Amino acid sequence: MLLVAVVAFCACFCTRAPAEDSHAAASPPQAPPAKACPSDPEPGNHTLPIVAVTFPGLPGVGLDAELARTPHDSERGLMYRTSMPESHGMFFDLGQRADHRFWMHNTCISLDLLYIDENGRIVGIVESAPILDDHELSVGRPSVSVLEVNAGWSRRHGVRIGQTVALALPPR
Repeated sequence: MLLVAVVAFCACFCTRAPAEDSHAAASPPQAPPAKACPSDPEPGNHTLPIVAVTFPGLPGVGLDAELARTPHDSERGLMYRTSMPESHGMFFDLGQRADHRFWMHNTCISLDLLYIDENGRIVGIVESAPILDDHELSVGRPSVSVLEVNAGWSRRHGVRIGQTVALALPPR
């Protein structure tokens, strides 16, 4: 009887509240790539410039990112791809400060989206965006750019809201 009372006490009073987290939302389990990724209507080489992205304050954390600047490149994003190397991403230089909204239409890999303001500060993170989904994703804060990385990358590398992102953008 004493054992039952101790277990009941622990169940009621010993549970820990989750530590406050600076990520926008809890991470759902990482989804595997879509088995039936849609065919690319624009097959061929979609080569974009590559920029090195670093995180001052997180030594050794960085990646190479494709730079999407045109409306076409921004709309296409990472659609139709079934994988992406861990040290790779896509950086969207959106050119204006707004509450940007993204979708995962025809995107076959789950991604984290890091929304970045004009000072290079991460203002929000959407983790593990669902694949092949047309719902708009936003963090409800103005940003000027978004960095897409593999789902779970931000947590694996300790990247959080409030940290800064650095890269040398070529002139517009």
